[in-house]
Formats: sequence, structure tokens, C-alpha cells
Amino acid sequence: MSVRITLVAAARSSSLLTERFDDDRPLDQAGWHEVQLNAYRLVPLSYAELRYCSPTARSRATGEALGFAPLAQPALRDCDMGRWRGLTFAEVTAREPAAVDAWLADPRSAPHGGEPLLAFISRIGGWLDTRPVGDGDSIVAVAEPAVVRAALVYALKAPPSSYWNVDVRPLSTVALTGQAGRWSLCLETAA
Repeated sequence: MSVRITLVAAARSSSLLTERFDDDRPLDQAGWHEVQLNAYRLVPLSYAELRYCSPTARSRATGEALGFAPLAQPALRDCDMGRWRGLTFAEVTAREPAAVDAWLADPRSAPHGGEPLLAFISRIGGWLDTRPVGDGDSIVAVAEPAVVRAALVYALKAPPSSYWNVDVRPLSTVALTGQAGRWSLCLETAA
């Protein structure tokens, strides 16, 4: 028995240059516009038996706008960035360059006082592995791009450093099929 989990990256709440760590801002105008433009290809996912979202405002709003009526999952929250929460990458790099270098180099480090990358990836993997499995069951989850990256690294059993090489754009989707500890990436052809 296996399950299909489709992850949808939440729509934007800011431009890429003004994204902030552990940000919980609602969708901005551009984000709402992106949802409207992409709804035709995402609304069919609302037929999934189970529909979830991360607890952030933009993930909930994205799921609601697509008609998913998702249940917020605390385990799908973004990485806890400690004292860096609310800051941009440029701001943190200017204030604490050595700490940023350590954080990027060692997935077990948490110089910000929050959650280490390795713990974040494991938490998201734990959520994946505890999903109900039934023959043909499908799940959709709207989450922050960081959550989608962590899920892919976990599912593919890739080294934690590969997290930095996964680019997840707003409203992009990826499907994983399998069961606890045995996940496959499912790429589909365009309809």
C-alpha cells in the first residue's frame, strides 16, 4: 500500500529579495494574482482525500483560495530561525557573517538559536512518514518553500547539504509516492 502526497508551495507574500526568515506575512497582491493565474491547474488537487497546510498565513490563504479547505499541521511549520526570524538573508549576513557561514556549512548548527537544518528536515520527514496509507490514497499539502525543500531532501535520502540546491518557486508542485521511509519522486507530463 502506498500514498501519494502532492506538495504545493505557498504563493508569495513578498518579492524574493525581501523574503524574511520564518516569515508569517499574508499573501501580497502579486501572490493573490499568481493564485488566480494558476488555479486552473491546482484546483483539481482539492479532490485529495486529505488536505493540509502549514500554519502560516500565506499557506492557509493559498489553500483556501484554491478550495482545499486545508487543516493546518503544526509539524509543517517553517524552520525555527531563532533570533534571525523576520530578517532578510542580506541583513543577517551583514550582522553575523561568520554565523551564516557556519549555518550554511554544518546542518547540525543553529547559530541563530533556533532549529538546526538537520532537525528541520527530520521533522518534515517525520510528518511524511506518519501520513495514513491506503491503496490509492491521495494527500495535498500547501507549505512554505523551505518545507517542500526539506521534504524532497528527506524523501530522496539526499545529503542535507543538497537542501541549498533545491529551488522551489511559489505555487510549484511536487508529488511523492510511497510509505514511511520509502518515498519516490513522481514527475508528471503536462496535460
